[in-house]
Amino acid sequence: MGHEIETMATERRHLIKLKIDLDNPNDLAPEKFGNIDVAIEFSSTDAAFSNVMKCLGMKKPVVSGTTGWLNNYKQAADRCIEMGTSFIHSSNFSVGVNILFILNSYLSKIMEQHREYFPFIEEIHHAKKLDAPSGTAIALAESIVSQHEKYKGWCFEGDAAQNCIPVRSVREGTIPGTHSVEWESDIDKISIKHIAKNRKGFALGAVLAAEYIHLRKGVFTMKDVLGF
Repeated sequence: MGHEIETMATERRHLIKLKIDLDNPNDLAPEKFGNIDVAIEFSSTDAAFSNVMKCLGMKKPVVSGTTGWLNNYKQAADRCIEMGTSFIHSSNFSVGVNILFILNSYLSKIMEQHREYFPFIEEIHHAKKLDAPSGTAIALAESIVSQHEKYKGWCFEGDAAQNCIPVRSVREGTIPGTHSVEWESDIDKISIKHIAKNRKGFALGAVLAAEYIHLRKGVFTMKDVLGF
C-alpha cells in the first residue's frame, strides 16, 4: 500500500517528504516532521496505534488505514481533539467500498422489516493478510447490527449462533479484496458485492482523505470526505 499511495500522491502533484518503514522507525520524530502536512499511516496491527499517537502528538493530521487496533480508536480520537489537529481512520478507503457501506446500511434497514431473510458476509483477501475477518467485513457486520434489531454481533461461519451474523474469511493468492453481503430466504437471495481489481482504489481514497483533512480540525470519516 505504501508504494501505491506514493504513486497516487505523486500523480496528484503531492510531494512525499518522508517514508518510514522497519529500517528507520526512529525517523518518526519531531525533528523529521517539521515540514510534513499530513501523515498517511498504513503499517501493521501491532505498530498502528503507536504510530498514530506519535503523529497526533506532533499535531500532524493523520490518515490511518491499518485495521485490527480499533479497541484504542477512542484514545486516538481524543488525542486528536486534545492536540487540535485532524484524524481519519477507515477500514477501507476505496470509494467503491464506501459506496458498498451505504448500500449495505440501507439494505439492512429494509431487511429489518423482512425477517424471513438471513444475512451472510464473505471476504476474500491475499494469503499474506494476517487479520481475519477483515476490518471491512467487521464494518459491514456492525452496520447491519445498527440497522437490524435482531442481530447483536458477528461470528465466524463455523461458530454461527442465534442473533449472530456469520462471516466467512478466505485467504488465497494475491487477491486485493472481495467483500459480499448476502440476504437469503427460503425462496430467493439478494447479494451486494465489491471486487477490488487492484490496490489503486484504496490508495486514491487515502490520498483524497489526506487532501480533505489537511486544513481541517477534528475527527472525520470517509462519509465526510465523499459527501455521502
